Amino acid sequence: MTRRCDVSMNQPIGAPVPMRDVQGLTPSAPTPSGANAVVDEATLVAALRAGHEWAFETMVRTYGGRLLAVARRICGNEEDARDVLQSAYLSAFRSLHGFEGSCQLSTWLHRIVVNTALMRLRSKKRKPEDSIEALLPAFLEDGHHVEQFSDWAMPADRLMEREDVRALVRQSIAQLPETYREVLMLRDIEELATDDVAKLLALTPNAVKVRLHRARQALSTLLRRDLTCEAVLR
Repeated sequence: MTRRCDVSMNQPIGAPVPMRDVQGLTPSAPTPSGANAVVDEATLVAALRAGHEWAFETMVRTYGGRLLAVARRICGNEEDARDVLQSAYLSAFRSLHGFEGSCQLSTWLHRIVVNTALMRLRSKKRKPEDSIEALLPAFLEDGHHVEQFSDWAMPADRLMEREDVRALVRQSIAQLPETYREVLMLRDIEELATDDVAKLLALTPNAVKVRLHRARQALSTLLRRDLTCEAVLR
C-alpha cells in the first residue's frame, strides 16, 4: 500500500545528537503507569510536543527498529544508517509542531528517515556512475528482444517476498547505478507514491516512471546473470 503524508521536510538536519541532550525534553515529566504501558498515538504525540522524555523513549522503542531498517536499505551500511536515524529523531523533534495528524506517526517518521537518508547520500562525494545501458534489453533488427524475459521483470518488492531469491535481489539492487537504485528503493521497497518520489528527488513524475522502468529492467538482467552463474556452478 502506498504511504502518503503531507509533511514539510525543510527543517535543517543537525549532527547526530543523543535525545537526552535535546533542549526541551522534560526528564521529570509523568509517565504512564507500567514500564510497557500501551499509549495511544494521540497521547504519545501530545506528550512528544510537551517534551516529555518518556514519550521520546516510547517513540524510539516502538518505531526505532523499523526506522533503522529503512535507513540501512537506503544507506547500505550500518554506521551511516545509525547516524541517519539519530539525525532523523532530531529533525522530528524540531518538526513536531508541523505534524497535523493527517497520517500515522509511523508514516511521518518514515518519511523523515527517508529524506534524511537521501540527504546523507547526496552529502557524500559521488564517484562517476556506471552507465545502465549495458543492463537494459537489447533488440534485434525486427524489433524483438535479443533474449526472452522471465518473471524477474516484476517489481522488487514482490521479488523480495520470495525467500529463495531475497538475498540475491538485495545484492543486485546494490549493483544498480545510484540514481536508479534510489528510485527503485523509494517506489518498490519503501512504497512511496510516484509524486512523492518526484518531490524528494527533484524530478518530474514522468522522469521517475522512466527511471523506475529502466531500473526494473536492469535488475532483471542482473538477476538472470546471477542465477545463470549459480546454475552453472551447481
